[in-house]
Amino acid sequence: MPHILAINPGSTSTKIAVYKDASPLFTENITHTPGELSAYSSIIDQYSFRFELILAALEKHSVPLDSIDVVVGRGGLLPALDAGAYLVDEKMLEYLRRAPRGEHASNLGAFLAKGVADKAGVNAYIYDPVTVDEMIPVTRVTGLPSIQRRGMAHNLNMRACAIKYAEERGKKYTDLTLIVGHLGGGFSFTLHDHGKMIDMVSDDEGPFSPERVGGIPSFALMNYVLEAGLDAKAFMRKFRGQSGLIAHCHTTDAREIEESIRQGDAQAALVYEAMILNIAKALAGLSTVVFGNVEAIILTGGLAYSNMIVEQVTKRVRHIAPVVCMPGENEMAALAAGALRMLKKTEKANVFPEEVNAT
Repeated sequence: MPHILAINPGSTSTKIAVYKDASPLFTENITHTPGELSAYSSIIDQYSFRFELILAALEKHSVPLDSIDVVVGRGGLLPALDAGAYLVDEKMLEYLRRAPRGEHASNLGAFLAKGVADKAGVNAYIYDPVTVDEMIPVTRVTGLPSIQRRGMAHNLNMRACAIKYAEERGKKYTDLTLIVGHLGGGFSFTLHDHGKMIDMVSDDEGPFSPERVGGIPSFALMNYVLEAGLDAKAFMRKFRGQSGLIAHCHTTDAREIEESIRQGDAQAALVYEAMILNIAKALAGLSTVVFGNVEAIILTGGLAYSNMIVEQVTKRVRHIAPVVCMPGENEMAALAAGALRMLKKTEKANVFPEEVNAT
């Protein structure tokens, strides 16, 4: 059975896991202090530091490099791509060095996977990056010809949940129509129609979440930004890290908020209900793209552990389709499962395109 190394670099940690077929042998979360990372002027400069830590972790867990059959890394801010596995090659690495879509820790995923794979003498892949974009033309159009909606979501976890749903029921993912909602620090939602994510609601246009503002009225947003004098960095910091539940309730911890509600906090109850209502509206809105013909609605992410959220969302959308709960983020398992499908040839690996559009 194949041994798969999965690598998931984050802003303050590098997660690695080794799977034997579909079973995890070990998972380790290597944390990085701000002091350690501040020594590097860019994210790409952190490569050697993180690479050596990965090799040390493999040695600690007695995993020789020659036992690894494939390495898969988290996909970074790549151009718009179809879903699936992509061979890491120099074209992809050069794109990530230029980082036209921005710097992010996930950009290191391809570099780290390639580095370990080269030492092991195997191939490296990335799988289902956040920039997977399979939206159909009619879902892209906005009121400004110069601005189109584009795919940007928690694709790795959501697509893995959709595929798992199909497999557990003896069905083919490519035969089903499913809606998946990822409920984490940010929210996103995808419509899966016969193997393609043909529409989605990204975290800047849907419900507010524990940390993010979601979609808000454009005129009010314009006035707020002008009055506050926000530059681009301050804008992103405010609306992607200091909004949503933390702005209303001064915490991102759903457990704390739910306890406040049980203790009679009416304002917390109102805000929480509003968030839940907007989750339901995002799910219901996606169903209209396929005329309501949906087999199931899947809820995943950390907040899918909340019975209060799941129960109240279910009440609002169960007339569309049954609601299935698959809580957690499960990114390591999703990476390994994608690599395994590729090794077993139930999915074909893709090659990074010769010419790409930065956006």
